[in-house]
Amino acid sequence: MAPEKLPLLPSFLLSLLTLLLPLLTLLLPQADTRSFIVDPDHDRFLLDGVPFRYVSGSLHYFRVPRVLWADRLLKMRMSGLNAIQFYVPWNYHEPHPGVYNFNGSRNLIAFLHQAAIAKLLVILRPGPYICAEWEMGGLPSWLLQKPKIHLRTSDPDFLAAVDSWFKVLLPKIYPWLYHNGGNIISIQVENEYGSYRACDFSYMRHLAGLFRALLGDKILLFTTDGPEGLRCGSLQGLYTTVDFGPGLQSKGTCSMVVPTLDTGMFQEVPLGPLPPASRKMMLGPLTLHLDGDLLAFLDILCPRGPIHSILPMTFEAVKQDHGFVLYRTYLTHTVFEPTPLWVPHNGLHDRAYVMVDGVFQGVLERNMRHKVFLMGNLGARLDILVENMGRLSFGSNSSDFKGLLEPPILGQTILIKWMMFPLIIDNLVKWWFPLQLPKSAQPQAPSGPTFYSTTFPILGSVGDTFLYLPGWTKGQVWINGFNLGRYWTKRGPQQTLYVPRPLLFSSGQLNKITLLELENVPPRPQIQFLDKPILNSTLHKTYIYSLLADTLSTPEPMRLSGH
Repeated sequence: MAPEKLPLLPSFLLSLLTLLLPLLTLLLPQADTRSFIVDPDHDRFLLDGVPFRYVSGSLHYFRVPRVLWADRLLKMRMSGLNAIQFYVPWNYHEPHPGVYNFNGSRNLIAFLHQAAIAKLLVILRPGPYICAEWEMGGLPSWLLQKPKIHLRTSDPDFLAAVDSWFKVLLPKIYPWLYHNGGNIISIQVENEYGSYRACDFSYMRHLAGLFRALLGDKILLFTTDGPEGLRCGSLQGLYTTVDFGPGLQSKGTCSMVVPTLDTGMFQEVPLGPLPPASRKMMLGPLTLHLDGDLLAFLDILCPRGPIHSILPMTFEAVKQDHGFVLYRTYLTHTVFEPTPLWVPHNGLHDRAYVMVDGVFQGVLERNMRHKVFLMGNLGARLDILVENMGRLSFGSNSSDFKGLLEPPILGQTILIKWMMFPLIIDNLVKWWFPLQLPKSAQPQAPSGPTFYSTTFPILGSVGDTFLYLPGWTKGQVWINGFNLGRYWTKRGPQQTLYVPRPLLFSSGQLNKITLLELENVPPRPQIQFLDKPILNSTLHKTYIYSLLADTLSTPEPMRLSGH
């Protein structure tokens, strides 16, 4: 019988195969030989079968604007590192259940790509808990909408959320595993779990099984704990690593670190020109102008109106993840004499700014026993603006609910019938400031939560700079609509806020800075941009500026004592 004839391929497919076959021949053996493993018999790592040592440093992509990733990674590589390690904060990428964001500075894959360009291997630490001095250790606050949830355990509610998240995240990084041609050489399961009170081995085994199911058997999985956490943090089948260093229980010194380096922890610095330091810039002083009392903007900050309840509700109950909630009620009787207002059982998380009929009365704070003394007529409006100062990232109390967890007490009266206003500030600052209020709405004596702003051009080239706020008390700053961060000059130690160059406009465009001062505005509401930061400073060190009319001044550093 004649052999069966095979169907002919189109000529363009034959041409394509002719081009691809040599490439496939080269790629397949390379994929087979790419590996990163532990060689326990010789106490070493093997990269592609060859003894290998990595020297890594940490870089948190979620704390660096995307436009600066390449610069920072190149500088790490040129400093002698051949690997980086970084966390993946769950709450940064899933702000609401089932809503994922991997765009812009959240583009994890773009960061992996930039690391590959810089010839840096990656040690990935995806959590789900990461600590990292990050909000709630990276766990989403919406988990607390189920008040009885047990975080970092085999609680079905927690595991369901974790599984859903990792089934989105881990397939994204799978192509970037080293044996698949990427730069991820190892992945951490959880983070220092041995320091957590739960010690739930079922939870750790569930995570390990999930990682294996989604990433396969070839990737090196590991755990990390301090020496005291190895019993609960390590797991059979996962590579166990230990956090340690010179002077584990105290601050390390140069004399303690140098002998460690002398044992062979050096790495050759790559050849080539060093990246230049970024340009720094000074500007100011600038005078800020009053926009108005926060309460005057309530309809804009809370467009959906208040939520009503007999007892106050937490941030989580009104689905407010961050920022501020205004709690409002009315006095049911006249308070003739100064009467203490307080929240029992340490039920204020974290800091409250108290106002009666719009007049600032004082501050209540978590873990503080002080009280605010109030007077007021029947029907007087009592406003309590509560600030979420960030959920605990470490320790046994991870379920860090925010807001008024208990109803406040005025004298002997439990206050009820509350309205909760969840405030949306970030999304609105860029659009409606500066806004001219009617003169009747302008506060006569600015104090308490108040907005200030100004606009300014930058002539010439723009550089990195450091915002200094002399005399301001506590609040938040936005530059060109970007939430730059919080300041708290009375507490320190940070006295300046870093302003990266990409946040600023040049070529004569107006930049806009907005401050929400929560307590007291200085007599001269001015700010200054410096070319050096003021760090590790308290009230005992500050700067005074010689202000010249209609001119920009140069800072004259002086040391002051006292308050």
